Amino acid sequence: MVRKFFAVVLLGLLVPSGARSQSVSTTASSDKSDYQVGDYIHFVLRVKSDTSVTIYTPSFTDSLRNVSLLKTFSPTEEDSAGKKTITFNYILSGYDSAGVVVPPVSLMYKAPGDSVIRVAYSNPVSFTIRTLKVNTQQDIKDVKPPLAIPLDWKLVLLWVVVILAGAAIVYFLYRFYKKQRAAANQAAPAVVLPPHVVAMNALKELAEQELWRRGQIKEYHSRITEIVRRYFEDRFGMPAMELPTSESVELLRTKDGTEPVLEITYEFLSNADMVKFAKFTPLDSVNEQMMRQAMDIVNRTAPRDNEDGTPESKDVR
Repeated sequence: MVRKFFAVVLLGLLVPSGARSQSVSTTASSDKSDYQVGDYIHFVLRVKSDTSVTIYTPSFTDSLRNVSLLKTFSPTEEDSAGKKTITFNYILSGYDSAGVVVPPVSLMYKAPGDSVIRVAYSNPVSFTIRTLKVNTQQDIKDVKPPLAIPLDWKLVLLWVVVILAGAAIVYFLYRFYKKQRAAANQAAPAVVLPPHVVAMNALKELAEQELWRRGQIKEYHSRITEIVRRYFEDRFGMPAMELPTSESVELLRTKDGTEPVLEITYEFLSNADMVKFAKFTPLDSVNEQMMRQAMDIVNRTAPRDNEDGTPESKDVR
């Protein structure tokens, strides 16, 4: 990761000045500077940039010390006069007294026409967590004395009967389910389809739904990229569902038979990222092109006759 970071910084120094003109500023803040143990700490990260700049969701949990991340809210965006402000809200909490410093948060972004993903940093945020004041001179005592509840044997017997009846019903249902499942397994053994067949079936089903024509553009791009990424996992044994686009393409480069689809895969995943994370609204032609690219990626990387005995796939145009 350190090598990749320095590579991004070096590329940032070498690109033309036009790409640097995209102004991105990041400001971090908390709602207060002094908290008690267990208080909710409202942490805000505000990013300002041109509307054409793609902003990626930041991740800073690994750098937190003495506090924990309790909740992450969906980011909000405001546009005005060619500028946009994206606000990321989080809730933190600490459970021990300490002076806390949240280090600068790194934020990745990409300017239009720029092939390099750049990094901007926020300011550090400091605050103090204090323990509750306790009077050590007083004895520890209950707020109220414990209550004694008389035992009702009739109620106990009723609960015993209910529990035994419930257990008997669960047991017989389990036996019935087990017999039905055993009979189904004997009658029709499960058929395991190869990854490229599973992926093509899913893509065809998604294409028939035409979600993007009904205004469900973000869901369409999320589902189509999930199908391709899951295909990469099943076909090449790589964690494509967990990796960002750049790392997925670099890992795919190491797999045999993937060279013809590297460029189209990067374009396919990048377009989907812009829709999912930057709220970019693509043209209808781009939505149709995404389906053609997905099928092309699967077809051109599917196993051939010499690998698993299945017929050689043909490109879908």
